[in-house]
Amino acid sequence: MAKKITLTKLNPHINALREMAMTASEHAYSPYSKAKVGAALLTTDGNYYAGCNVENSSYGATVCAERVAIFQAVSQQKKISIEYIYIYSKDGWPPCGMCRQVLSEFQSPNLIVIIGDKNGTKQIVRFKDLMPMSFTPHFLLKKG
Repeated sequence: MAKKITLTKLNPHINALREMAMTASEHAYSPYSKAKVGAALLTTDGNYYAGCNVENSSYGATVCAERVAIFQAVSQQKKISIEYIYIYSKDGWPPCGMCRQVLSEFQSPNLIVIIGDKNGTKQIVRFKDLMPMSFTPHFLLKKG
């Protein structure tokens, strides 16, 4: 179980990220599950990106909101480091395993994952607590 953290001062970015994630969720293409998920992230250099889930009748081709937001950032910035990500769904779902793996590729050392539901912010965790032994680029970039 991931250890909960609380931000002593509500970071002003959290409200903006929540609004962006909620707005993105409204654009979700989810004719099969009917689940509308939105994600918004803030990179360490201050740029915001958002995405929604995009389902496909071939379920393996479905892409989660978190990955859409990350791919959006990469396609516009190339090299990114994520400081915060806000994931919104009506019921407050955490990121799936595949999204956690993609997040591990682009995380800043102190990436904060915020999970929100229809009632507000549900949980705030450090990524390293959410996925303590993540496989990162570090392993592949080791020399010798």
